[in-house]
Amino acid sequence: MTRHFLRDDDLSPPEQAEILQLAAELKKDPLSHRPLEGPRGVAVIFDKTSTRTRFSFEMGIAQLGGHAVVVDARSTQLGRDETLGDTAKVLSRYVDAIVWRTFGQDRLTAMAAAATVPVVNALSDQFHPCQVLADLQTITERKGSLPGLKLSYFGDGANNMAHSLLLGGATAGIHVTIAAPGTFAPTTRCGSPPKGAPRPPARP
Repeated sequence: MTRHFLRDDDLSPPEQAEILQLAAELKKDPLSHRPLEGPRGVAVIFDKTSTRTRFSFEMGIAQLGGHAVVVDARSTQLGRDETLGDTAKVLSRYVDAIVWRTFGQDRLTAMAAAATVPVVNALSDQFHPCQVLADLQTITERKGSLPGLKLSYFGDGANNMAHSLLLGGATAGIHVTIAAPGTFAPTTRCGSPPKGAPRPPARP
């Protein structure tokens, strides 16, 4: 079964912890793991412009031994003269994974439903799971451990980062508090913490 990473809760708590540990090892020695050696191709598609996300994925794929095929979606037929499902099937024949920075989460869901290779959410209007993994890695470096921490987010609670912090934080056992005006409250139903997630300490 093909695994996708579309939302933060697509990872179980042990899987998230394993990824954060591996990220720490790769930060110390970027060339220590080469699972994409060959190189294997990874499609990196941008519906939205990007600087840090693009450089992060291109360099990360290269350091893992792969080749990033970077595509500006405006230069393709993506979602216009052919369906997302057709595009997913075609890309699956060429590359070993699809990374997509797009708009609605439904577009990623449609791509993943038809793809036979992993689809990774590099940002959507609803979630930004890779960014939150990077944030959790940084917090781990500063705090040493994630379970039981309290994290406060002030600002637009209806955006992708707020939603992903709620989900990714719950997976890590962090108590996340969103402080936002009522009209900017989280708009995506995040559900219960993943099974097996460390429980944040009860408030006094």
